[in-house]
Amino acid sequence: MKITQVLDVKGLACPMPIVKTKKAISGLETGQVLEVHTTDKGAKSDLTAWAKSTGHTIVDFKEENNVFVFQIQKG
Repeated sequence: MKITQVLDVKGLACPMPIVKTKKAISGLETGQVLEVHTTDKGAKSDLTAWAKSTGHTIVDFKEENNVFVFQIQKG
């Protein structure tokens, strides 16, 4: 999957990862993918719920060295 943009929100606490993700994804075209890197443990549930409620799709998720990496496809 081709990543359109990478957003680094490591070190930011809720709700900032979602606020910055929302702003970044608004600048993408439908079908493009935003990769989000965060260290906020609450982001796993928060970003998943946000994506579902806004019509976007989490196409991949992984955790590497205490960093959560989400790939979110704009719906």
